Amino acid sequence: MRPLADLAVEVLLCPDGRAKAALSHAHAATWRAARAAGQPLPIGQASPPLQPARPDRPALLDPRDVPRRKPGSPDGRIALLHALAHIELNAVDLHWDILARFTHIPMPPGFYDDWVSAADDEAKHFNLICDCLAARGSFYGALPAHAGMWRAAEDTIADLPGRLAVVPMVLEARGLDVSPAMIEVFRKTGDDQALAVLEVIYAEEVAHVAFGSKWFNWLCGRNGLDPKDEFHRLVRKYFHSTLKPPFNTEKRAEAGLPPDFYWPLAEPDIA
Repeated sequence: MRPLADLAVEVLLCPDGRAKAALSHAHAATWRAARAAGQPLPIGQASPPLQPARPDRPALLDPRDVPRRKPGSPDGRIALLHALAHIELNAVDLHWDILARFTHIPMPPGFYDDWVSAADDEAKHFNLICDCLAARGSFYGALPAHAGMWRAAEDTIADLPGRLAVVPMVLEARGLDVSPAMIEVFRKTGDDQALAVLEVIYAEEVAHVAFGSKWFNWLCGRNGLDPKDEFHRLVRKYFHSTLKPPFNTEKRAEAGLPPDFYWPLAEPDIA
């Protein structure tokens, strides 16, 4: 049986988005089948790349150079979907990277179950958004994209609690904040396909934030650290901005993020 870490690296080294998503689905199914049969895959050890393989397109730009488009126009809605596809593809890699990069840290089997499940979800989300783009005569790679998406992974390359704090508990939690407004954009235009896709993503991303919160708190407990104080320390260390309200307090609470975790890190003029 191939170790889970090897499967994770195979996903990271695949440059094509659809092929990467297919590998993510296949390897998640292999993991689950082995667990169900009572013969779990070994975790193994791996040397994941510093950056995952990527297709030649989209062109990756500094965030300041990515063109802004109004979401009320058809082109603006395509741009929004393209940006979401880019986020979801990065999320596939982020979740497999956490499985490959931190194998030297002993973790319970549930840790691997959760991040395999999250990676499987993100692959589904990427494919669903790509289907929406195709229905509009576009595709992933047709527009430039944000080059900074992988920075959080590079910054936390040697810090598992830092990775959990910044990726699921900050970046993915931000997705919970902005999703209702994005859903409303497509609701107003009567775009049932995109609306259904965004509602699926919104519902499932709560679990991914919850995985981050659960395992961050678990690690803090094992190491005798106060989770709130440690979260504040790590976010200030690794996240190169302040958190931006408004916050989706209901969904954040559902994911295990209480307000005293994130409000002290918010923009100082409104915190």
